[in-house]
Amino acid sequence: MNIRPAEFAGSWYPDQPDDCERKINRFIKEGAGEPGKGEAKIGGIVPHAGWHFSGAIAANVIHQLRAGPPPEVFLIFGMHLHPNSPCYIMAEGAWETPFGSLPIAEDVAAALTERFDFVIETPSRHARDNTIELQLPFIKYFFGDAAIVPMGVPPHALAMEIGEAAVDIARSRDRTLRILGSTDLTHYGPGYGFAPKGQGPAAVKWVREENDRPIVEAIEAMDPAAVIRQGLTNQNACCAGAAAAAIAAGRRMGARRAEKLVYASSYDKSPGESFVGYVGAVF
Repeated sequence: MNIRPAEFAGSWYPDQPDDCERKINRFIKEGAGEPGKGEAKIGGIVPHAGWHFSGAIAANVIHQLRAGPPPEVFLIFGMHLHPNSPCYIMAEGAWETPFGSLPIAEDVAAALTERFDFVIETPSRHARDNTIELQLPFIKYFFGDAAIVPMGVPPHALAMEIGEAAVDIARSRDRTLRILGSTDLTHYGPGYGFAPKGQGPAAVKWVREENDRPIVEAIEAMDPAAVIRQGLTNQNACCAGAAAAAIAAGRRMGARRAEKLVYASSYDKSPGESFVGYVGAVF
């Protein structure tokens, strides 16, 4: 089988299964508790920085998705794209993780490529992008038998169409589903060329309470169009299309509200002039 290599293993997260497992277990102890309380969750929004900064948030979101029947397919939306970017999909093969490879749900991917124009990524020809790969060890660890459909969607109305269509296609094949959208929030500071409020604690507070809050509220309201507007207007999401697609897919499956598990930023662990906001949410 053609297997896409884990290009960020050994740097952004561990490349050995024992090391990954130890980190995941520590993340869960730090996090949101055992799944299964209340209604089963069908999807979530996760950040994608290196595990040191946001791994605990992503791990706990994905851990919360264990309640309910185990998924056969994960629809995963990500990639750093702008409004005029094409859409991307990996349609064949598998993607490597330290715990073993995750196969592509090729029938679902093929049906999507028949309906929409995608740049087809392969194990040997693909963009080097961290947004999806950083989630895959968590999915393999918690849902070892699941297949994936990894997609890159731009911050455009088409992202919402793809999210809804992906659910319809998978359901028409009687697949049980989970959904994941990968985005970080405001990238603030000179390192990112965005510092309208100067530096220091006042800037951190502005990002948390004024710039990131509206997009977090749009995620909680499961309003995909508002998520895209926020990302384009306020520079408070690097992958607004991915979040919007995941929310549209979740709405297609019947979800109407998301629950914020945690908001944090890289400043919490490494205070500096440049930092990034993160949110973890489930729906």
